[in-house]
Amino acid sequence: MNIVLIGFRGVGKSSIAELVALCTNRTVFRVDDEVEKRAGYPISEIVSRYGWKRFWELESAICAEAAALKDTVIDAGGGVVQRPENVALLKTHGSFFWLTAEADTIKERIQNDGGRPSITGRKSFIEEVEEVLEARLPLYEAAADYVIRTDNRTLGEIADEIVEIACTAL
Repeated sequence: MNIVLIGFRGVGKSSIAELVALCTNRTVFRVDDEVEKRAGYPISEIVSRYGWKRFWELESAICAEAAALKDTVIDAGGGVVQRPENVALLKTHGSFFWLTAEADTIKERIQNDGGRPSITGRKSFIEEVEEVLEARLPLYEAAADYVIRTDNRTLGEIADEIVEIACTAL
């Protein structure tokens, strides 16, 4: 089974994916990185040139490919849950670990990352955290097989919890 990490920006998916993969002898597959590689542009440029709709189309195509992987830690990106077909595909060979954090924690973690495009287009990526997080909460809840809190925890503690679950349940 694959370990699929979902959650909002700044919850630690990319960093935790590396640790979990190392501890479970799996490879890491990052959906966002693959979208950028295939498009030839960073996400911010994809969005500014073609819009979020195009990004999400690329993301869905990459999710379809990722669903066929085995023994992989998939860093699914923050918005993968917005399309039910992404969730269904990735669940064929994966268990979803929802990494959560409070809005203030997320803001603190992403405040210096200027490369993140606004999701709403009406606010900065920092100002929109509560709004977008609230809209996505039911989607994360519905997709999650396991919920992992990341507030006030080290990356190692979070990875250890996921590894423990993976070793006993998967």
